[in-house]
Amino acid sequence: MSIARFSTFELLLLKSRSQVDTATLLLLAWVLVHRQHVSEGQRRRRLAQVTAQFRHGHELGPVMGIAHSQDLQAIQLAAEVVRKECSKERSLSVIHQAITVATDDGDISLANHYILRFLADLLDVTPSTLSTLFQELTGKPLRAPEDPSRDAYWQQHDPEYHARQAQEAQAAEQQAKDAEAKAEQRQQAKTEKRQEKQRQQAQARNAKERAQREKEKRRREKTQQEKTRREQSQQERARRERWQQEQARQEESRRQQRQRSSSAPPPDRKTRALAVLGLTPGASRTDVRQAYRRMAQLHHPDRFYSESEHQVALASARFQRIKSAYDYLMQTY
Repeated sequence: MSIARFSTFELLLLKSRSQVDTATLLLLAWVLVHRQHVSEGQRRRRLAQVTAQFRHGHELGPVMGIAHSQDLQAIQLAAEVVRKECSKERSLSVIHQAITVATDDGDISLANHYILRFLADLLDVTPSTLSTLFQELTGKPLRAPEDPSRDAYWQQHDPEYHARQAQEAQAAEQQAKDAEAKAEQRQQAKTEKRQEKQRQQAQARNAKERAQREKEKRRREKTQQEKTRREQSQQERARRERWQQEQARQEESRRQQRQRSSSAPPPDRKTRALAVLGLTPGASRTDVRQAYRRMAQLHHPDRFYSESEHQVALASARFQRIKSAYDYLMQTY
């Protein structure tokens, strides 16, 4: 079997010439490391004196190391070995040795109060016997151990206990305040983050709504433009149709005039004057005036001021014929 599977204390037991002596040695070392106001050298010398007759056959150093490390598994194993192997006389001897290493003057540490009672119970030594042995060895009675859970214990053994408690309470209060402040900061950061998210969402909604309104505006403008183009196209078609009808009417009028001219004798001056104004024989004086106004507005030279000189000259000639025909007709009526 591999040695690595054994603990340090188990290896000591395996190598020991007397396992009960090695187990007792560890229990006594456990008592010694809880003794106050003694050096490590004093502890080792005292342990060597008490265990001078032991037959374990190994150094004390490893045992003291285990005791200092508070290896409870090793201490439990040592207690089991001692309880199994010790006779009643040896049990009393172990208690005697434990009291000897625990104190010189009857004052023992709080930990050793409980360790001695543990060893006595382990070795079936009654409390009264333990008290009697303690009284015989130290000259002082074994008093009940103080209760470290009581405030009076710390007032006696640690004068700075209340100050430390106050500091700890103050530190705890400050820590609670800091934690509360951090929680508030986290909550504020969370709130700000949520508000920022809401603002971003609102901005996104507004941007979307603006985009939709802009799109709807462009659609309406496009619809209106299409409607305007359709209306303009319809108006243009209507103008072309009217112009075509007017051209057809004028062409028909000229055709009829040509027919009349070819079948009738040449018209007299009055007929020609009426024709210049676009009238037929039989027109009244009022018809002449209305026709003159209409033709004068249509062919007045001022309407052609932006055209070429030739166009202006033609317009002047037409207007002169119209005026001459009007003047003649007004003289004859």
